[in-house]
Amino acid sequence: MAKPKAARRTLDSYTVKHINKTVRAGDCVLMRPSDSGKPSYVAKIERIEADSRGSNVKVHVRWYYRPEESIGGRRQFHGSKEVFLSDHHDVQSADTIEAKCTVHTFKSYTKLDAVGNDDFFCRFEYNSSTGAFNPDRVAVYCKCEMPYNPDDLMVQCEGCSDWFHPACIDMNAEEAKRLDHFFCEGCSSEGQKKLQNSHTASKHPDTKCWINLNQLVCLCASCLLVDSIMSSGNWQVIGWIQNGVGGDIVYKSI
Repeated sequence: MAKPKAARRTLDSYTVKHINKTVRAGDCVLMRPSDSGKPSYVAKIERIEADSRGSNVKVHVRWYYRPEESIGGRRQFHGSKEVFLSDHHDVQSADTIEAKCTVHTFKSYTKLDAVGNDDFFCRFEYNSSTGAFNPDRVAVYCKCEMPYNPDDLMVQCEGCSDWFHPACIDMNAEEAKRLDHFFCEGCSSEGQKKLQNSHTASKHPDTKCWINLNQLVCLCASCLLVDSIMSSGNWQVIGWIQNGVGGDIVYKSI
Protein backbone atom coordinates (compact mmCIF):
# COMPACT_ATOMS: atom_id res chain seq x y z
CA MET A 1 0.00 0.00 0.00
CA ALA A 2 1.25 3.45 -0.90
CA LYS A 3 2.33 5.64 1.96
CA PRO A 4 -0.18 8.48 2.49
CA LYS A 5 1.06 11.90 1.51
CA ALA A 6 2.13 13.94 4.52
CA ALA A 7 -0.26 16.78 5.32
CA ARG A 8 1.05 20.28 4.79
CA ARG A 9 -0.15 23.44 6.48
CA THR A 10 -0.21 27.06 5.43
CA LEU A 11 1.97 29.49 7.38
CA ASP A 12 1.12 33.14 7.99
CA SER A 13 4.80 34.02 7.91
CA TYR A 14 8.25 32.50 7.81
CA THR A 15 11.63 33.81 8.94
CA VAL A 16 14.37 33.07 6.42
CA LYS A 17 17.27 32.44 8.78
CA HIS A 18 20.21 33.08 6.44
CA ILE A 19 18.97 36.63 5.72
CA ASN A 20 17.14 37.16 9.03
CA LYS A 21 14.02 38.45 7.27
CA THR A 22 10.40 37.49 7.79
CA VAL A 23 8.30 36.97 4.67
CA ARG A 24 4.54 36.78 4.22
CA ALA A 25 2.11 36.18 1.39
CA GLY A 26 2.06 39.27 -0.80
CA ASP A 27 5.76 40.09 -0.26
CA CYS A 28 8.11 40.40 -3.21
CA VAL A 29 11.44 38.61 -2.97
CA LEU A 30 14.66 37.96 -4.85
CA MET A 31 15.30 34.24 -5.39
CA ARG A 32 18.49 32.39 -6.18
CA PRO A 33 18.74 31.57 -9.91
CA SER A 34 19.66 28.11 -11.15
CA ASP A 35 22.52 29.70 -13.11
CA SER A 36 24.88 31.63 -10.84
CA GLY A 37 25.78 33.90 -13.74
CA LYS A 38 22.25 35.29 -13.98
CA PRO A 39 20.66 38.00 -11.81
CA SER A 40 18.34 36.98 -9.00
CA TYR A 41 14.81 36.06 -9.98
CA VAL A 42 12.03 38.41 -8.85
CA ALA A 43 8.88 36.81 -7.47
CA LYS A 44 5.72 37.57 -5.52
CA ILE A 45 4.88 35.15 -2.70
CA GLU A 46 1.32 33.84 -2.91
CA ARG A 47 1.39 31.21 -0.17
CA ILE A 48 3.82 29.69 2.35
CA GLU A 49 3.46 26.12 3.49
CA ALA A 50 5.34 23.61 5.63
CA ASP A 51 5.03 19.99 6.67
CA SER A 52 3.36 18.95 9.91
CA ARG A 53 6.60 19.54 11.84
CA GLY A 54 6.98 23.08 10.47
CA SER A 55 9.97 22.17 8.31
CA ASN A 56 10.53 21.70 4.55
CA VAL A 57 9.06 25.14 3.96
CA LYS A 58 7.92 25.91 0.41
CA VAL A 59 6.75 29.16 -1.12
CA HIS A 60 4.18 29.36 -3.89
CA VAL A 61 5.26 32.23 -6.11
CA ARG A 62 4.22 34.17 -9.17
CA TRP A 63 7.25 35.14 -11.24
CA TYR A 64 8.12 38.57 -12.52
CA TYR A 65 9.91 38.47 -15.88
CA ARG A 66 12.64 40.88 -16.86
CA PRO A 67 12.26 42.34 -20.38
CA GLU A 68 15.10 40.20 -21.73
CA GLU A 69 13.26 37.10 -20.49
CA SER A 70 10.14 37.93 -22.52
CA ILE A 71 9.45 36.73 -26.05
CA GLY A 72 9.93 40.21 -27.54
CA GLY A 73 13.11 40.87 -25.57
CA ARG A 74 14.33 44.14 -24.10
CA ARG A 75 13.35 47.30 -25.98
CA GLN A 76 14.69 50.81 -25.85
CA PHE A 77 11.93 52.12 -23.58
CA HIS A 78 12.28 49.41 -20.93
CA GLY A 79 13.79 50.67 -17.68
CA SER A 80 16.77 48.90 -16.13
CA LYS A 81 14.62 47.98 -13.08
CA GLU A 82 11.47 47.11 -15.04
CA VAL A 83 9.77 43.74 -14.57
CA PHE A 84 6.51 42.22 -15.87
CA LEU A 85 4.08 40.34 -13.62
CA SER A 86 3.68 37.02 -15.45
CA ASP A 87 1.12 34.22 -15.37
CA HIS A 88 3.92 31.78 -14.48
CA HIS A 89 3.29 30.20 -11.05
CA ASP A 90 5.76 27.95 -9.28
CA VAL A 91 6.70 26.30 -5.99
CA GLN A 92 10.20 26.83 -4.59
CA SER A 93 12.09 26.08 -1.42
CA ALA A 94 12.06 29.01 1.00
CA ASP A 95 15.80 28.53 1.32
CA THR A 96 16.27 29.95 -2.19
CA ILE A 97 15.04 33.39 -1.04
CA GLU A 98 18.00 35.78 -1.12
CA ALA A 99 16.35 39.05 -0.07
CA LYS A 100 13.13 40.96 0.16
CA CYS A 101 12.47 43.58 -2.51
CA THR A 102 9.84 46.11 -3.53
CA VAL A 103 8.05 46.13 -6.88
CA HIS A 104 6.55 49.59 -7.21
CA THR A 105 3.82 50.80 -9.49
CA PHE A 106 5.19 52.80 -12.41
CA LYS A 107 3.86 56.04 -10.93
CA SER A 108 5.32 55.50 -7.45
CA TYR A 109 8.67 54.41 -8.91
CA THR A 110 9.03 57.67 -10.85
CA LYS A 111 8.56 59.59 -7.59
CA LEU A 112 11.38 57.84 -5.71
CA ASP A 113 14.14 60.18 -4.57
CA ALA A 114 16.66 57.37 -4.93
CA VAL A 115 16.42 53.88 -6.44
CA GLY A 116 17.96 51.09 -4.38
CA ASN A 117 19.15 47.64 -5.43
CA ASP A 118 15.91 46.16 -4.10
CA ASP A 119 13.61 48.59 -5.97
CA PHE A 120 11.82 47.49 -9.16
CA PHE A 121 8.74 48.65 -11.01
CA CYS A 122 5.98 46.98 -13.00
CA ARG A 123 3.55 48.55 -15.49
CA PHE A 124 2.51 45.46 -17.49
CA GLU A 125 1.25 41.96 -16.90
CA TYR A 126 2.76 39.38 -19.23
CA ASN A 127 1.44 36.15 -20.72
CA SER A 128 4.44 33.83 -20.82
CA SER A 129 2.85 31.54 -23.43
CA THR A 130 1.73 34.09 -26.01
CA GLY A 131 4.04 37.01 -25.21
CA ALA A 132 1.03 39.33 -24.89
CA PHE A 133 1.01 42.33 -22.54
CA ASN A 134 -1.78 43.80 -20.45
CA PRO A 135 -2.47 46.65 -20.82
CA ASP A 136 -1.45 46.34 -24.46
CA ARG A 137 -1.21 50.07 -25.10
CA VAL A 138 1.34 52.60 -23.90
CA ALA A 139 1.62 56.32 -24.63
CA VAL A 140 4.58 57.59 -26.66
CA TYR A 141 6.43 60.90 -26.33
CA CYS A 142 9.03 63.11 -27.97
CA LYS A 143 9.99 63.40 -31.64
CA CYS A 144 11.24 59.83 -31.53
CA GLU A 145 7.78 58.64 -30.48
CA MET A 146 8.98 56.21 -27.84
CA PRO A 147 7.23 55.15 -24.62
CA TYR A 148 8.58 56.69 -21.42
CA ASN A 149 11.71 55.16 -19.91
CA PRO A 150 12.16 56.44 -16.32
CA ASP A 151 15.94 56.01 -16.66
CA ASP A 152 16.08 58.72 -19.32
CA LEU A 153 16.10 62.45 -18.61
CA MET A 154 13.25 64.30 -20.36
CA VAL A 155 12.07 67.91 -20.43
CA GLN A 156 8.44 68.99 -20.70
CA CYS A 157 7.16 71.59 -23.13
CA GLU A 158 5.09 74.26 -21.36
CA GLY A 159 2.93 74.63 -24.45
CA CYS A 160 1.79 71.14 -25.49
CA SER A 161 2.90 69.32 -22.28
CA ASP A 162 4.71 66.68 -24.33
CA TRP A 163 8.04 65.35 -23.05
CA PHE A 164 11.31 65.39 -25.01
CA HIS A 165 14.71 63.72 -24.74
CA PRO A 166 17.47 66.36 -24.71
CA ALA A 167 19.29 64.63 -27.59
CA CYS A 168 16.14 64.81 -29.71
CA ILE A 169 16.02 68.62 -29.36
CA ASP A 170 19.74 69.21 -29.96
CA MET A 171 20.58 69.62 -26.29
CA ASN A 172 22.80 67.74 -23.85
CA ALA A 173 21.75 66.59 -20.38
CA GLU A 174 23.54 69.41 -18.54
CA GLU A 175 21.85 72.05 -20.69
CA ALA A 176 18.47 70.40 -20.10
CA LYS A 177 18.98 70.43 -16.32
CA ARG A 178 19.63 74.18 -16.38
CA LEU A 179 16.39 74.99 -18.20
CA ASP A 180 13.89 77.21 -16.37
CA HIS A 181 11.36 77.16 -19.22
CA PHE A 182 11.04 75.12 -22.36
CA PHE A 183 8.84 75.37 -25.46
CA CYS A 184 9.24 72.83 -28.24
CA GLU A 185 9.67 73.92 -31.83
CA GLY A 186 5.98 73.46 -32.55
CA CYS A 187 4.91 75.64 -29.62
CA SER A 188 7.51 78.42 -29.87
CA SER A 189 6.70 81.45 -32.02
CA GLU A 190 9.73 80.73 -34.17
CA GLY A 191 8.65 77.16 -34.53
CA GLN A 192 5.12 78.17 -35.50
CA LYS A 193 6.51 80.40 -38.26
CA LYS A 194 8.63 77.55 -39.57
CA LEU A 195 5.61 75.28 -39.63
CA GLN A 196 3.46 77.86 -41.41
CA ASN A 197 6.14 78.67 -43.98
CA SER A 198 6.83 75.03 -44.74
CA HIS A 199 3.14 74.00 -44.57
CA THR A 200 4.16 71.19 -42.25
CA ALA A 201 1.26 69.42 -40.60
CA SER A 202 1.71 68.70 -36.89
CA LYS A 203 -0.31 66.77 -34.35
CA HIS A 204 -2.75 68.64 -32.19
CA PRO A 205 -1.16 69.26 -28.75
CA ASP A 206 -3.92 67.30 -27.06
CA THR A 207 -3.44 64.29 -29.32
CA LYS A 208 -1.49 61.46 -27.75
CA CYS A 209 0.02 58.52 -29.62
CA TRP A 210 -0.44 55.04 -28.19
CA ILE A 211 1.62 52.03 -29.23
CA ASN A 212 -0.04 48.61 -29.24
CA LEU A 213 2.67 46.47 -27.62
CA ASN A 214 1.25 43.21 -28.95
CA GLN A 215 1.12 44.38 -32.58
CA LEU A 216 3.75 47.18 -32.51
CA VAL A 217 1.25 49.53 -34.18
CA CYS A 218 0.67 53.15 -33.22
CA LEU A 219 -3.06 53.58 -32.64
CA CYS A 220 -3.58 57.34 -32.83
CA ALA A 221 -5.52 58.81 -35.76
CA SER A 222 -2.54 60.74 -37.12
CA CYS A 223 -0.29 57.68 -37.23
CA LEU A 224 -2.76 55.24 -38.73
CA LEU A 225 -2.33 56.77 -42.17
CA VAL A 226 -3.34 53.74 -44.20
CA ASP A 227 -7.00 52.71 -44.43
CA SER A 228 -7.50 49.38 -42.72
CA ILE A 229 -9.76 48.07 -45.49
CA MET A 230 -6.97 48.23 -48.10
CA SER A 231 -5.58 44.84 -48.99
CA SER A 232 -3.01 43.36 -51.31
CA GLY A 233 -2.83 39.65 -52.12
CA ASN A 234 -2.96 37.59 -48.93
CA TRP A 235 -1.84 40.47 -46.72
CA GLN A 236 -3.90 43.32 -45.34
CA VAL A 237 -2.47 46.75 -44.61
CA ILE A 238 -3.51 47.69 -41.07
CA GLY A 239 -1.45 50.78 -40.34
CA TRP A 240 1.73 52.76 -40.44
CA ILE A 241 4.35 53.08 -37.73
CA GLN A 242 6.03 56.48 -37.65
CA ASN A 243 9.53 56.41 -36.19
CA GLY A 244 10.85 59.95 -36.55
CA VAL A 245 12.77 59.28 -39.74
CA GLY A 246 9.97 57.80 -41.81
CA GLY A 247 7.92 54.76 -41.10
CA ASP A 248 6.95 51.21 -41.94
CA ILE A 249 3.72 49.85 -43.33
CA VAL A 250 2.25 47.23 -41.01
CA TYR A 251 0.59 44.15 -42.47
CA LYS A 252 -1.31 41.18 -41.15
CA SER A 253 -2.13 37.87 -42.80
CA ILE A 254 -5.69 37.38 -44.14
